[in-house]
Amino acid sequence: MNRKKTMVLLGVCLIVGALFSCKAEKERQLTQKAQEIHERVLTVDTHCDTPLIMTREDWDMGVRHEPDVEPRGKMDLPRMKEGGLDAEFFAVFIGQGECTPEGYQKAREKADELFEAVHKMFEQYPDMVELARTPDDAYRLEKEGKIAAFIGMENGYPIGKDLSLVEEYYDRGMRYLTLCHSSDNQICGSSTDKENPEKDGLSEFGKKVVAECNRLGIMVDVSHISDKSFFEVMELTKAPVIASHSSVRALCDHNRNLSDEMLQALAENGGTIQICFVSSFVKKSPPNPEREKALASLREKYGPYGEIQDEELKEKVRNEYRAIYEKYPRARATLDDLVDHIDYVVDKIGVDHVGIGTDFDGGGGVKGCDDVTEIPYITQELINRGYSEKDIQKIWGGNLMRVFKKVIEAAE
Repeated sequence: MNRKKTMVLLGVCLIVGALFSCKAEKERQLTQKAQEIHERVLTVDTHCDTPLIMTREDWDMGVRHEPDVEPRGKMDLPRMKEGGLDAEFFAVFIGQGECTPEGYQKAREKADELFEAVHKMFEQYPDMVELARTPDDAYRLEKEGKIAAFIGMENGYPIGKDLSLVEEYYDRGMRYLTLCHSSDNQICGSSTDKENPEKDGLSEFGKKVVAECNRLGIMVDVSHISDKSFFEVMELTKAPVIASHSSVRALCDHNRNLSDEMLQALAENGGTIQICFVSSFVKKSPPNPEREKALASLREKYGPYGEIQDEELKEKVRNEYRAIYEKYPRARATLDDLVDHIDYVVDKIGVDHVGIGTDFDGGGGVKGCDDVTEIPYITQELINRGYSEKDIQKIWGGNLMRVFKKVIEAAE
């Protein structure tokens, strides 16, 4: 190769190297900016099912767990710190059983167990985490370097027909109530108990529950409830409501998600939708008949997972479910797909009505944000899409805290 060609090639290499260096520097600056913003804003996740794991003897919230090593879980206190999560709503989740006195009693016993597991965490790690009851608690604890732990109840089933239990659970820390879960209950119809979510709405007792939540300052959570129940709540409530872990039906046609009409009603109510990380609520995956057949066989063998009371059997079922998904893997939604839902809500009803509800340890997790340590990537992607720090502050916690304050004010 002659000298002239050598000089040209060297020049091209220098230019390419400079371009790569410039790109790498821009990415480094973007990551640093995202981290700084992530640390400045109050970051709030409105739903995790980690209390179900906390009742197990082999799980310690104060110890860091690797996400893919047994015992598995997507959240513990060290990893929450690592991911920069300031506040979490721990769900007291109760699977739906029969609406009978015996069923209500079993549900109350399970609720007691989960409340105790969360409160035990405060006793064990008082320097790391504290029970939060108000928005002011969250901001105070953030300044103190502690994690603010709120409690939500997912499924009003344990209330039975005893309205006084709403206040009892409020006194124990409950600050939102998801009216039902995957099946109809004594309060309202569920979005997933039937093909037509218009069938069942609020019961007469359910209307009293909504009013009692308004009276006490408990956020009414419309995730999981049927379309008819949703609109009846909107007519009845005297305070803004939340969808603690739901996504957008226009982007992923699932009854668990909110339609455009529901989003509009939520905005008019002053509430917020907290985007859920369950992959099947974020993006439809191609059907896999073999996997569906195996899952149906498992459901027939054990019945509804939420109704299983024995912890050893629950662990066995979890492992069998996991084995099926390892054999027949499902195409997972990505972080980009997830943020598309945020974009959609912002475009449709504004940035004041959207937030984050991961549903970690309850099925939540997408490619690119699969446990609590990866939540800063959400902030980085929001910056990539042109969101300002003010917008990011609203999405991460400001909107939810605004709604929470309005609910308390309405009660007062």
